[in-house]
Amino acid sequence: MQKISGVQKEEAQKELRRLHTVMEDHLSAINENTEEIAVLFDYLRELDAKFDRLNQRLDTLQLGLGKPLEKPFIASLNQEEKKIFLLLYTEPLPQTSGEIASKAGIEMGVIAEKISSLISKGVPLQRSFAHNVFFFSLDPQFKEMQARENLVNLSLQSFMG
Repeated sequence: MQKISGVQKEEAQKELRRLHTVMEDHLSAINENTEEIAVLFDYLRELDAKFDRLNQRLDTLQLGLGKPLEKPFIASLNQEEKKIFLLLYTEPLPQTSGEIASKAGIEMGVIAEKISSLISKGVPLQRSFAHNVFFFSLDPQFKEMQARENLVNLSLQSFMG
């Protein structure tokens, strides 16, 4: 075994202090970046909420508040869209994205995409915002039309296939 001289030991300690300083600087930079990302994420969430409120207002205008709902054309829905539609059709209260994901057995990450898809296919969804959470429901007049005329063309076979 080789003995370490005093000079070597001092150089090793000096190098360890230098590495410690470099690591502290690196950690500080990571923390600053993390804070910046958090601020940007909060800003994007605020923008998203504002866009959703704007979309809700546009939806309300398109539905013509208080006017009888005209028979809409509903494009064909895929299986996940049908699950979400059926859930909203059968639930008496508006549902959050999390509730929809849980009850329909669909990943939370795709709920927003599927809701946008339902709207683009002509399903008149209503959105509301309370306590920093969005709630979704079907237009009550549309629910009545769906019960009478099966506009979405739901059948037991469509869920079996």
